[in-house]
Amino acid sequence: MSTACRLFGWARRRAEEVLSAMLVAMFIAFMLQIVTRYVLNAPLSWTAEFSTLAWVWGILWGAGLVLRDDEEIRFDVLYGSMPGGVKRVCDAITGIAVVVVFTWSLPAMVDYVTFMKVERSAYLGIRFDLLYSVYLIFAVAMIIRHAVIAWRAVTGRGIARGAT
Repeated sequence: MSTACRLFGWARRRAEEVLSAMLVAMFIAFMLQIVTRYVLNAPLSWTAEFSTLAWVWGILWGAGLVLRDDEEIRFDVLYGSMPGGVKRVCDAITGIAVVVVFTWSLPAMVDYVTFMKVERSAYLGIRFDLLYSVYLIFAVAMIIRHAVIAWRAVTGRGIARGAT
């Protein structure tokens, strides 16, 4: 196994651990919200905001850095019946389309996220540029992931997604 593969595997495991920690923190905040609201009748305002932010971060972090290509949900009734060469063409077209759209929109996303440094979340007081920065991580991960998918499809390296 190459050094790059080992490094990629190590980074993926760390991303999974971060996602797990986010889910645990979200669960604890959610349970704390239930107990303080319904048992103690003294609700905490920040727990709902924290749970929502952890959920958004978890979804984008997980989709960008943890989810593998074969774990993605896709409508593959038609795709599953295609021969390997046609699947590769479809992978190349969709991969290139995702790369183009995310790359084209990336400067606007960066502008928006950096602009949001002037706003803060209501209860936790966290700057919105920090909260929204996960979308930039997600976007760059999607660009890289789909560039690799398109490259493999064009060069014929690796099998098409879903091919048996």
